[in-house]
Amino acid sequence: MTEHKKKALHRMKIAKGHLQKVISMVEKGEYCLDIIQQSQAVQSALSKVDEAILENHLKTCVRKAMLTGKEADEKVAEVIQVFKRK
Repeated sequence: MTEHKKKALHRMKIAKGHLQKVISMVEKGEYCLDIIQQSQAVQSALSKVDEAILENHLKTCVRKAMLTGKEADEKVAEVIQVFKRK
């Protein structure tokens, strides 16, 4: 497994753990603001996953397209489109 995949999976497992905690907190009826704080941790962990995957994509797929001149505009457009969906 590549270092990139290890890093992404590690971040995803962190997010999964936080999400499981949020679910448990809701089920137990814990204090709302504590639930929100834990939910924010999930969102932060997922954001870090996105950052790691984007970094790898830019360093590999997009860089290759730029160097070869093949599909460079399409690769850039794909990245832009992902961020427009947010």
